[in-house]
Amino acid sequence: MYSKILIPLDGSTVAERVLPFARIFSGALKLPIELLEVVDIAAMTAHIAADKARYLDKFITEAERSSREYLEKIAPQFTGSKVTRTVLRGHAADVITERAGAEPDTLIAMATHGRSGINRWLLGSVAEKVLRGTKSPLFLVRAGFDGDSASAVTLKTIVAPLDGSELAESVLPTVTEVAKMLNLDVVLCRAYELSASAYYGSEAYLPDYEEMTKQVEAEAEDYLRQKAEALKAAGLAKVSTVVLKGSGAEEIIRYAREHHDALVAMCTHGRSGVGRWVLGSVTEKVVRHSDDPVLVVHAV
Repeated sequence: MYSKILIPLDGSTVAERVLPFARIFSGALKLPIELLEVVDIAAMTAHIAADKARYLDKFITEAERSSREYLEKIAPQFTGSKVTRTVLRGHAADVITERAGAEPDTLIAMATHGRSGINRWLLGSVAEKVLRGTKSPLFLVRAGFDGDSASAVTLKTIVAPLDGSELAESVLPTVTEVAKMLNLDVVLCRAYELSASAYYGSEAYLPDYEEMTKQVEAEAEDYLRQKAEALKAAGLAKVSTVVLKGSGAEEIIRYAREHHDALVAMCTHGRSGVGRWVLGSVTEKVVRHSDDPVLVVHAV
């Protein structure tokens, strides 16, 4: 499934909030860990006064030394896992993407916000760049997660939003494997909202909005039921479905928030019929605003 977990850190406690979740994955899936810190020389240079520029090499060396010491302190949190520590120079998003892409099936686990000292790279914008630029799977935790790196966390449910497309459904093999490995309940959901054109009629025809809603809901329920049956046939016992009325991202975030210890698993592309919501942009919205962790699978 995954070959290792790559964890980019920037020295901040906010960025470390992904660590408890990474420990869940590494422990259950028996995965090696690579802790990565990037020294962004370009960003560093921008913050150095002109009269201090001659000390740049010294600043870089000090930043690398500090990064290595920091990662050494983090490594013992992963007992029972092989942990490597890597410090590289470059633009954070580029380095993370290239490092993950060098080994197939690397899972990138990172927080969506965080800021360190001399490196000064903002992990929120970096996470979004990685999300858009990498083909590797990502596990993302928003900075609002309440806890610290040493806290124990639990996951009980994996919520998989679908939109009726084969691309969106490409997340389901991952959902199946993760649910089995972590013993999670699975919830398949589909959000819908009637297109604007559905509310316009003519003198000769006025749409029956209630009937249209019932039809859309029935189609969504039938679709989800079929997918749930397929997952049960694949060995998952705890699979349920829910149809959400409203905008895709908002409804997904709301539903996950109301169900504690949830993990949202999504694909980055896909498009449905009546809802016409593009799952790539919906995924970005969920990543940006959800209080729950999000596992992102990139569609081929």
